[in-house]
Amino acid sequence: MTMGLQDYRTTGPQDHYPRVPWSGRLVVLWLLLVLCLPASAALYTFNPNAAIPDHNPTGLTDSHTISGLGFQIADVRVTLNISGGYNGDLYGYLRLNSSPLVVLLNRVGVTGTDPDGYASSGFSITLAANAAHDIHFYQNFSPSYNGSGQLTGTWQVDGRTDPLSSSRGSLSTFDGYNPNGTWTLFFADQNVGDQSTLVSWSLDIEAVPEPVVVALFIFGVLFALSRLICWRRRKAAVQ
Repeated sequence: MTMGLQDYRTTGPQDHYPRVPWSGRLVVLWLLLVLCLPASAALYTFNPNAAIPDHNPTGLTDSHTISGLGFQIADVRVTLNISGGYNGDLYGYLRLNSSPLVVLLNRVGVTGTDPDGYASSGFSITLAANAAHDIHFYQNFSPSYNGSGQLTGTWQVDGRTDPLSSSRGSLSTFDGYNPNGTWTLFFADQNVGDQSTLVSWSLDIEAVPEPVVVALFIFGVLFALSRLICWRRRKAAVQ
């Protein structure tokens, strides 16, 4: 006897492969939304308003502990507000816990023919990995800058452990680290004359979910769905 279309629809594959219920579909939709969520950002601003000791290697250290983020770093931007002093004297770095040092400034303007560097006074800047130019030679890229007052704009970090070196680090060094912990900013004035003041600084941290957490979440959802489908199949077989 030939099976009709209606008979096939009622006794065909649908009986053996039941549809995933709406609850399961909502879980899958939730998972997709979680995976597609944009990175979150957190801004922390600190106001030490403290002098950087002139010609003193001990320098100024400003440390702050961040907790509760639970994310993995995708990007870090740093703003600096430094007043007074002689920019070419300053060396500064940023560190997270025991991470490698990221050199923010290292005697800007110093070259083999200019041991003193730039005579500008102060910074009101943002440092970012995706900025167009290296701050060590900022006067080459700011033709309208008159060499006095605070430098402004967005720049790449100096990144040099030696002001005469061409080898450089970047703020992208922090990518992949857990942002929770102690962030330490250090500045020292390495030449005599003129004193700078660290008025304020900030961290703008962009973070994404950690891959391990996402993987565990996916595994849990898929396991729950598989158990739900098996239960529906057993229920259909009993009926």
